[in-house]
Amino acid sequence: MINRYLPLLFLMVLVLAIAKAFHLYWPFIQSRLVAFVAHLNLLVRYGVWVVVLLLFIGLGVLAVLSLMSHAGRLPQSISRRRWIMDILDRLTNRVALEERLSTNADATFIDADALSRALKSKVIGQDAICDDLAAQIRRRLALQQRGKPVGIFLFAGNPGTGKTYMGKRLATELGRKLLHIDMTQFSRGMAGTALFGSPRGYVGSDNYGKLTSGLRDSPDAVVLLDEIEKADPEIHKKFLTAWNDGFITEASDGKQISTTRAIFVLTTNAAIDVLEDIRQQYSQAPDEMRRASTNALKESGFAPEVLSRIDRIFVFSRLTGLDVARVTALEIERMIEGYGLQVADQGIDPEILYRLMERQAKLADTASSRDLMRAIEESIADSLIAAKQQGARCVALVEGQGIVFARPVTCPE
Repeated sequence: MINRYLPLLFLMVLVLAIAKAFHLYWPFIQSRLVAFVAHLNLLVRYGVWVVVLLLFIGLGVLAVLSLMSHAGRLPQSISRRRWIMDILDRLTNRVALEERLSTNADATFIDADALSRALKSKVIGQDAICDDLAAQIRRRLALQQRGKPVGIFLFAGNPGTGKTYMGKRLATELGRKLLHIDMTQFSRGMAGTALFGSPRGYVGSDNYGKLTSGLRDSPDAVVLLDEIEKADPEIHKKFLTAWNDGFITEASDGKQISTTRAIFVLTTNAAIDVLEDIRQQYSQAPDEMRRASTNALKESGFAPEVLSRIDRIFVFSRLTGLDVARVTALEIERMIEGYGLQVADQGIDPEILYRLMERQAKLADTASSRDLMRAIEESIADSLIAAKQQGARCVALVEGQGIVFARPVTCPE
């Protein structure tokens, strides 16, 4: 029983000892408490003003840092510091993970058959290219991890075969913005500043370049580089980072603009005779066609490092037979709609199309659908304007005594 209550006895002895010590030293403790309370009152009296002063200094520092951050002049040692440790900083390499995620793209699934049909309905005589291009786009959009553009495609072939129009229709059918750049304007190396911006201190450095601003605002655009062979070779090489590394650098501020969601379409009229022979010879062997086409374009002035970045080379065939009539009929319809009118059903005289086909055959290699459309517009523009002024909504094109004119007709209900 003594062992059971021994801890309680020790506790009672300890309490009595503390009470006795407190009783003996109470005067000393009391004097110390009085001195502490006096110091505490003094600290409270002057400490309030110190706290207020420190608060105003802190607010001033925060205001200055906010203004510097808004102006983009905040020191990197401050802007890059993370004051609260991220879980990922403690458990893994967060920077490497962010870089990996930046190369990821959401997979997009499209109907290649529907895209091909839509392209074929507008781009005449290039059915095989429409099928192949639609399949390529479908595969590349389905990739979830991508550090490069969706695709870099080169359309080669004779003028007037639909290369530029194919790029425009591709953007329309995919629902993407079109950035159409005429590369003939960049035959000198210094002209590249209009595309990629001007370095600080140079004229135009306060604005982004046409390409960099376009991709900044519409990162999933279709970039159509028309007649790329006309641009300076140094400008060709400026696209290498865009096609290989997935970004393009704006010269004015050094910002990297992503190109991983964009589609690049290049057109060229270079080496058209050689490429036409290659197309006919290797129509059933795409790998051989790629090798031979690359060699032909290399001999015509394209740099090897530029050609190696191109995903696919499509050689457009010359338009022959009824394809010429189809293209011309579509162009006529589009031109008439530009005047706010419609073409009646079977409203184009077959004789008009036949004569245009004859003219195309006579011109042979120098023929172009643009030349045909200029001739048509010159001959019927006045009659279209007259029909519009008469209140007509539909017209039919009729040829009489070698003259083509637009006749107002009643539109079908």
